[in-house]
Amino acid sequence: MAEPRIVPVVLPELGAAAVLSHWYVRPGDRVFAGDRLAEVLIPGATVDVHAPVTGTLTERLALPPDPVAVGQLLGTIQEE
Repeated sequence: MAEPRIVPVVLPELGAAAVLSHWYVRPGDRVFAGDRLAEVLIPGATVDVHAPVTGTLTERLALPPDPVAVGQLLGTIQEE
């Protein structure tokens, strides 16, 4: 059996500086690909960050109200 793969959750290109405002899931929660994981604020908009894969959120590496940059690692998911 293959080892579980750890998949990074990164901030996508948003065209502006962002601030992490809210996590919708906690470490240990099961998530499905496309689920809303977190919310970030950019000037004039609120943007959701979605799960890239189905699995379990293993850690949150940024917490509100941290400023976050494009490509920054926000957390990790252990893929199913």
